Amino acid sequence: MALVINDRVKELSTTSGTGTLDLDGAVTGFDTFVSGIGDTNTTYYAIFEQGTANWEIGIGTVGDATPDTLARTTVLNNSLGSTAKISFGGATLDVFCTLPAEKAVYLDAAGASVPALGGQITDETKTFSNY
Repeated sequence: MALVINDRVKELSTTSGTGTLDLDGAVTGFDTFVSGIGDTNTTYYAIFEQGTANWEIGIGTVGDATPDTLARTTVLNNSLGSTAKISFGGATLDVFCTLPAEKAVYLDAAGASVPALGGQITDETKTFSNY
């Protein structure tokens, strides 16, 4: 099992509650989680419940089954401001890969590495801190 990040992975689901999501197939123009991430691999995911303000960001485990599944392994954040699983009500869910901002490493406009909040990067001549 590996952490895999991929672009353009998006499916729909109508799973309710706090459990593993049954995935309904790729949205037109996107890949499925099984084809884009792979069976038993983990990925960062986002879920948005259409018609509500409910959303969740986390790490999920992909399952190649009938139907394919996404286990909500670790919740990083949600619309309630917590790390608990949202209890979805059965409306259509947009389920897609994302790169959570708290996990991102990126370059500033000048091309220098910008560390995560409170982190530090050191090169041969300087130490950069981000407060």
